[in-house]
Amino acid sequence: MGVVQDEELQEEFDVFGINLNEQLIDKLKELCITYNLDADRVADEWLAFSKARKDIPISLENLDLFDREKLAKKTQRTPQTPLNKRTQQKVYNINNVSEGVDISDAENLYNTYGGTPSSKGTAAQKRQLTPDNPTIKRFQNSTRSPAVPFSPASFSPMGATPSKKYSSRTNAGDVITSIGNVDNAKWSGSGNKCTIKLHDPMENMSPEEKDSVKDLCQDFKYMFQKLTDKAAVLNEMIDEMATQLQEKHSIEEFSHVALPVQEEVTLVGRICCDSLGKMNAKSVILEGSRDTSAGRSVPLDLSDLKQYSLFPGQIVAMDGTNTSGQKFVVKKLYEGVVQSLPSCSNDKDQISSNDMTVLIAAGPFSTSDNLSFEPLADLVKHIRKDKPDVVILMGPFVDLKNDLIENGKGISPLDDIFKTKLKEISDVASNDCQVIVLPSYRDVHHDYVYPQPPFFHQSKDSRMKAKTDYPNVHFMPDPCVVDINNVIFGLTSSDVMFQLGAEEISFNPPGASDRMARLAEHLLTQQNFYPLYPSPEDVNIDYEVFEYYARMPCTPHVLVLPSDLKQFTKDIQGCCCINPGRLARGQAGGTFSRVQVRGGAIVSQQSILSSITAQVLRI
Repeated sequence: MGVVQDEELQEEFDVFGINLNEQLIDKLKELCITYNLDADRVADEWLAFSKARKDIPISLENLDLFDREKLAKKTQRTPQTPLNKRTQQKVYNINNVSEGVDISDAENLYNTYGGTPSSKGTAAQKRQLTPDNPTIKRFQNSTRSPAVPFSPASFSPMGATPSKKYSSRTNAGDVITSIGNVDNAKWSGSGNKCTIKLHDPMENMSPEEKDSVKDLCQDFKYMFQKLTDKAAVLNEMIDEMATQLQEKHSIEEFSHVALPVQEEVTLVGRICCDSLGKMNAKSVILEGSRDTSAGRSVPLDLSDLKQYSLFPGQIVAMDGTNTSGQKFVVKKLYEGVVQSLPSCSNDKDQISSNDMTVLIAAGPFSTSDNLSFEPLADLVKHIRKDKPDVVILMGPFVDLKNDLIENGKGISPLDDIFKTKLKEISDVASNDCQVIVLPSYRDVHHDYVYPQPPFFHQSKDSRMKAKTDYPNVHFMPDPCVVDINNVIFGLTSSDVMFQLGAEEISFNPPGASDRMARLAEHLLTQQNFYPLYPSPEDVNIDYEVFEYYARMPCTPHVLVLPSDLKQFTKDIQGCCCINPGRLARGQAGGTFSRVQVRGGAIVSQQSILSSITAQVLRI
C-alpha cells in the first residue's frame, strides 16, 4: 500500500464534518503506516471509536488513546475460525452483486475483451458506467474518478503525454518548511568553483588491507557474502557500539544476556523480534554479542520504562534484572551514541569556508503516469535561473514504480531514457555550478544492491567516458559522505525514514517526542545510514560492503534523508537534517530543497547551524 496523502485524509474526514490541522494529519499518517490502513479505513475506525466514547473530539491526545485502546489491541487479536459451523453460501441479487466481484477475476475478464492489464497502485481502466451501473469503490482510481475503458485515450501512447494533475497545480514555489534566517538569504550561486571530495573509507588502509576490501566505486561481485562473514560484521557492530556506550555512561562491565542474577546488571545487544511480522512491546528480544553472551538472546519486559523508542537492528544497552534467566526486566535504556561533528581536515582547530548555495532534489523526476519528466524540466529551469554552486540529485531517475515501466509500456530503452535526461542535467553544469548524482535501489536500469555503486562504475573505460560526456557531473555511491568546501554532507537516496517508521515501536508521553526528529536521530545514534535489520524484502544489503561504506565516520554538518514522509528541516544534535521530499509524488508535483551556507570559520567538532539557512519548497 502506498503512502496515504494529506488530501485523502482530509476528504475522508470531511464526510463526517471533521476538520484536520497539520499535526492531526501527520499523526493519522503515522497510524496508517504503522497499521497498514488506508484513508477511509482509518476514518471509519476513528468514527467508531469516537462514538463508543460519547463523541470525543479528535486531538493528538485522543489519537494516542485511539492508538493504544483500539488499533494496537486490534492488531494483536488473533481471529478464531469456528470449527463446527458450516459456512453458509451467500445469495447475490441485483442490489448486492457488486460485493461478490473479485478484482483479479474482473481484470482477467476485462483483458479478454482487449483491455490493458493493470497492476496494483495504477490508475486501472475498468468498466463503462451508467446511472444504473454505479461505481464500485475498489474499482476507482487514486483520484476517485471512475475510469472509462475503450476510450481513445486508453489506446494512445502515454510515454510523452503530460500529466494534467501536475500541469494544473497552483502552489508552485510555496515554502513548506525552513530553518535559519531566511529574510536575508541569497539563493543564487556565488560564482566560485566549489571543491568536492568523496570520503574514502579505505584512505588510511595499507595496500594489503585494500586488496581484501571491495571497492564500491569499481566493478565488483555483490551479494556473494558468506553467512559467516555477514554474522561477523553484525557482531562487530555490537562490539564497537558496546565499547562506546561503556565509555560514555561509565559502565563497568556487560553481563551475559541469559544469565539469571538477582542484582541489577547491564546488558548490550541488538533489538530483534521473536517472530515474523511487526514487532510489538511483547515480542521484543535482545540478542547479545559472541563475546559477552555467546550470541544468546533474551525476551525483554519494557513495562517499567516511562519512555522508549525501539526498532529491529538497533544496538542498545540497558540496566535491569533477570531473576529467572527467562526474561529481562528493563529499568533503564541507553539508545546508542552520537558521534562528534567533523574535525578539520588541516589538523587545526578551525578552517575557513566560502559562501555557497546547494540545491537538493530526490526522484522520481517524472510523474507516475508518464515519462515526460515535466518536474525535472522545471527543476532545470530553476537551476538555470539561480545557478546554485552545487546541485545534488538523488535517484530514482528511471523509477521501477512508474506505471509505464511497471507495465512494460516504455517507448525507449531504459538506459537511453537515463542518458538523455542526464545530458539535459549536464548541459546546465559548469565550473561554477557542479552536479552530484546518486543512484537509488529503485533505479530499474542500475545495480540492485545496498550500498549501491555509482553510475558508470563497471569499468575504467566507462568511468572515463562518463567524465568526458558529462563534465562537472560527479557520480557518487549511495550512501556517501561528501566534503563540499569543508562542509560535510551525509547523503543517501534510500527511504530509510519510511522503513524505520514502519518497524519502530515507541512509548512516549503525548507531545513529548517529535517523530520525524526521532527517526532521523536513530541514524546518528546508530552511526550508519541503514540501521534497520533485517531489511525489507526490496532492499538487498551486502554486509561486506556495508561495513565500510554505510557507516558514518562522524556526525555530518548536513544530513539529507529523502523520504515519502513529511518534509522537514531540523536541528538534531547539532546536525542540520533535511527531508527534501520527492520531486514528483504520484501524478502531482513534489518538493525540493535549497541550502545556503554562509562563509566563515568552521571550528573543529562544532555545529555550523548558525551559518545555515535551508528551505523545502514545491516545484
